[in-house]
Amino acid sequence: MKMDLNSDLGESLGAWRMGDDDAMLGIVSSANVACGFHAGDAAGILQTLRRAAARGVVVGAHVAYPDLAGFGRRNMDVASADLQADAIYQIGALQGLAIAAGTTVRYVKPHGALYNTIAHDERQARDVIAAIRAIDPSLVLVGLAGAPLLDWARASGLHTVAEAFADRAYMPDGSLVSRREKGAVLHDPQEVAARMLRLATDGVVVAIDGSTVRIEAESICVHGDSPGAVEMARRVRELLERSDVEVRPFVDVGTEASR
Repeated sequence: MKMDLNSDLGESLGAWRMGDDDAMLGIVSSANVACGFHAGDAAGILQTLRRAAARGVVVGAHVAYPDLAGFGRRNMDVASADLQADAIYQIGALQGLAIAAGTTVRYVKPHGALYNTIAHDERQARDVIAAIRAIDPSLVLVGLAGAPLLDWARASGLHTVAEAFADRAYMPDGSLVSRREKGAVLHDPQEVAARMLRLATDGVVVAIDGSTVRIEAESICVHGDSPGAVEMARRVRELLERSDVEVRPFVDVGTEASR
C-alpha cells in the first residue's frame, strides 16, 4: 500500500515568511510550489525548487487566482480567456524556474478558492483543464477526491490524482468545511495522523457531524501555512510508515531524467 504526502510550499513573499519549507521538504514526497499569484516571490520560489530537487521531492505548480492580498482564498469570477492565460502563465513561469533549479514540474494543483471552485464549477474547471492541455498535457491534475473536476479532466485526456486533506474537516457529502466555519481546520497532530491512517487503509474519514464519509484518495495534503504544520506532517508520515503504508510520490520519479 502506498500514499503520496504533499504540502503547499514556496509561499513566502519578501519579508513575509510563510511556513517552514526546509522542514517540510524533509517529510513530504510532493511539493505544491506557489507561482506568484497568491503567494511567493521569484527568489524564494527558486530556492524552494532547488531544495526540493536536492531532497528528491517531486514538484507541482500551485496555480491560483491573482489574489496576493487574499492569499488566493477569495472567490473570483474570472473570464475564461483570462483564467486560461493566467494558468498557462503560472505553469510556464514555474517550469522555467524548475529548469534552473535542476528539476521538472510534474503536476498542477490549483490553490485555495480556485481549487474549491473548479471542483464543481464546470466552466472554470474546463478553463484550467484547457490551460494544462495547452502547455503540457502530460502534467497530472490534482483535485478534490470525488469532485466532478476529476471526471472532466480524465475525459479530456489528462491524468488525475484524487486528494484528501489531513488538516481540514469534511462535510457529510465529502466536501470541505468552509474555513469560515468553526472546526474547519484541524490542529491536533495525533488526531490528524489517526484520521489519515484510517483514510489510507480503509478509505474513510469521520465528517464534522460524526458520520463516516468514503474518500478514495492517492495523495494527502498538509497545508504548509497551518500552525503546527511540520509536526502534523511528521506524525502523519511516521504513523503511515509504521502501519506499512509506503509514502512516495504519485508520479514515477524514475522518469524525471527523461522529461
